[in-house]
Amino acid sequence: MSKTNANHAKGLLITAIGGMALTIDIPLIRLADGDPWSIVLLRSGTTFLAAIAIWMVWALIRKNPPTLVPGRAGLFVAALYGTASITFVMAVFNTSTANLVFILAFNTVFATLLGWLFLDERPRLATVVAMAFMLGGVSIIVLDSLGRGSLVGDLFAVASSVLLASAITVTRASGKDMGFAALVAFAAPAVLGLVMVSQVGFRVEQPLWVVLTGTVVLPLSFFCLATGPKYISGPEVAMFYLLETVLTPVWVWMIFAEVPTTASLIGGSILVMTLIAHSVWALGPGKEIPARAAG
Repeated sequence: MSKTNANHAKGLLITAIGGMALTIDIPLIRLADGDPWSIVLLRSGTTFLAAIAIWMVWALIRKNPPTLVPGRAGLFVAALYGTASITFVMAVFNTSTANLVFILAFNTVFATLLGWLFLDERPRLATVVAMAFMLGGVSIIVLDSLGRGSLVGDLFAVASSVLLASAITVTRASGKDMGFAALVAFAAPAVLGLVMVSQVGFRVEQPLWVVLTGTVVLPLSFFCLATGPKYISGPEVAMFYLLETVLTPVWVWMIFAEVPTTASLIGGSILVMTLIAHSVWALGPGKEIPARAAG
């Protein structure tokens, strides 16, 4: 196996682990039963502390830990992930889980567009067609929300999708290891959460669930998902959010008996089938692996 293909395979494995871990974040937030800003404070604060602790242990054992925030690009990536963390939690509390994860899957389209605009990675016709189908799927979900009072939550989900795609694109353009930058980013929402909680009070009925996601789930998922673009393309990284799209509604249905609306299922099905078809096409035999993905 060539070095380029080995790095590509490594990137796929790392990103798959991150995507799989992320599927249980929303159920854990829901199980905690707390106020949005209290969740932001506890989730972000524990993630930041876990990141610093992991980095310090790494420094003691291996003596060569990655840079926490690598330069201006690292600061930009941290700002994007930090803001996405806030919009994500706001979406959790203002729209259905199915709507949230289906719209988050749309970051594949945003990553493709941003890669085209800023990295000169021109999408092929099949990708453009897939983007058109996905736009239709998201439109069905959002239009259905207009009469259900969840439009604000859907817009928070769209904002999260754009922010995550932007972070993936900047990471890919820089070629730097942003694994810890994505985690250090949680310091900003933690501070903002602290300010808000000081005014409205702290309420999380089952805080251990949030501590679990902050100390284990998020460090693992964000480190892997932020490292992936070093080895594979932005659209490929974004496609691993499909795991969250498919599995999170299943976990929520099993735990909370929350059944998605008909429009959400239709729109989500369009998204999922389009992503699967495009993934099979893009990663199939004979497709050239981009040189940039070799890291």
